[in-house]
Amino acid sequence: MSKLFGFSIEDTEPLSPGAVSPVPPNNEDGSDHYMSSGFFGSYVDIEGVYRTEFDLIKRYREMALHPEADSAIEDIVNEAIVSDSNDSPVEIELSNLNASDGIKTKIRKEFKYILDLLDFDKKAHEIYRNWYIDGRIYYHKIIDLKNPQEGIQELRYIDAMKMRYVRQQKKKMNDASAVVRLQSKNPMDYDFPEIEEYFIYNPKSTYPTGNPMQTGASQGIKIARDAITYCTSGLVDRNKGSTLSYLHKAIKSINQLRMIEDSLVIYRLSRAPERRIFYIDVGNLPKQKAEQYLRDVMMRYRNKLVYDANTGEIRDDKKYMAMLEDFWLPRREGGRGTEISTLPGGQNLGEITDIEYFKKKLYRSLNVPPSRMDGEGGFNLGRSSEILRDELKFTKFVARLRKRFSNMFNDMLKTQLILKNIITPEDWEMMSEHIQYDFLYDNHFSELKEAELMNERLSLAATAEPYIGKYYSQDYVRRKILRQTDVEILEQDALIKKEIKDGVIPDPTTIDPATGQPLDSAAGMDLGAPVMEPEMDGSATEAPELPKGGEI
Repeated sequence: MSKLFGFSIEDTEPLSPGAVSPVPPNNEDGSDHYMSSGFFGSYVDIEGVYRTEFDLIKRYREMALHPEADSAIEDIVNEAIVSDSNDSPVEIELSNLNASDGIKTKIRKEFKYILDLLDFDKKAHEIYRNWYIDGRIYYHKIIDLKNPQEGIQELRYIDAMKMRYVRQQKKKMNDASAVVRLQSKNPMDYDFPEIEEYFIYNPKSTYPTGNPMQTGASQGIKIARDAITYCTSGLVDRNKGSTLSYLHKAIKSINQLRMIEDSLVIYRLSRAPERRIFYIDVGNLPKQKAEQYLRDVMMRYRNKLVYDANTGEIRDDKKYMAMLEDFWLPRREGGRGTEISTLPGGQNLGEITDIEYFKKKLYRSLNVPPSRMDGEGGFNLGRSSEILRDELKFTKFVARLRKRFSNMFNDMLKTQLILKNIITPEDWEMMSEHIQYDFLYDNHFSELKEAELMNERLSLAATAEPYIGKYYSQDYVRRKILRQTDVEILEQDALIKKEIKDGVIPDPTTIDPATGQPLDSAAGMDLGAPVMEPEMDGSATEAPELPKGGEI
């Protein structure tokens, strides 16, 4: 196999000097994110329309320009990425990680460094939007191959149309031992195939002549798997083995909405004006003379005044006739003679129920509540019982998208920590499951629901308090009413003891259960402690120790 460009974490052999990249620097205006470019991907052939992933991604980006689809996408992105002037859109959460405080501090520092490389505070909306629309995102992790312990030097965005992820079986040389292993019936002797993973980057972005599968595979730059951060939507067409975007479900809905809108415009233009119908009596004239007579009458009575907006003049254009104007029809002898009647325009031009239906269908296909369309119903921060079920489903959908998008941070953080010798690859396998990412939250519905649940639980606990020790144990109330887990019970007990020791909260043993007030200082005083009595001159002397039994 030819040497791959980039680096591999398991490979300690230097590949090439310096921190270099085959990917050109991105423009500051972000035009690379939407650049039209070629792609030599695998066949997709969805519904016989798309042959390559290039066509599919291009289709997704065209769909995102549709006003209704753009509005739904903005709802999803704005819900997932919350921009705040004081807080970062995402923070790393290490409370469940079983590691020392020093390791956690280093992990937080390196994650902050990765966010700075991505300029995530400023570009979070664009990054997430590109990932959502394309269904995948690529970043090249550039390091100095002479000094890999310095970590990632730059994270460079790669257009999804220029990249291809390849997984194939490694080719092996034929030898005598291979033949023996193939003929053996022992499964342990069988030589299992090894899978090779790498990326192909084609900066030309143009199709060569011929089959893109055959000609494109031999072109481009092969890049090692560890050198690229690759994060997909998680939505896969398993029948065809292709990665899809969440916009894929809306392809049919957008096409239907466009067709119904275009047909409605055409119908209104053709049916809106009222037309006059002129029935001209041509008597017994022959056909040619009848047509000539009809044209003479039409030119005699027809008057079309046109206003020229460029010059401000009004001119008479009698020689032009449009389909939306009057109709002139000949009538033979024996009819009712010359007659002028009116053809009314369309009566249901204001009917847009079908358009509203397809708009709601588009929003549902994108998992966005139709109630958000055009601000229907407003925004009410009331009780959670008044919140629509669609909003709760939408909240869970956005949380699932965030979880999937976090894989991009995981891959970058893994590379950075291993290169800087903070952890080993084996450590990462155990730690990665306990590293979470806390996105800045702006969905008030879940917050209201959580507050109401807590209020109801505390009310039930207050109601059950007189029965603790009589019908219910304290442990039962904490587990069944307050819904505390074993870990939460242990944590709260430890925190209560610590706060009592620090004097933050009073000791419950010194509180009168009848009144709820602290006991009198004399009642709670240690009788064995020395008591200070004042002298006549204002100084204090030690009082004699009381004998046991309280006798003086």
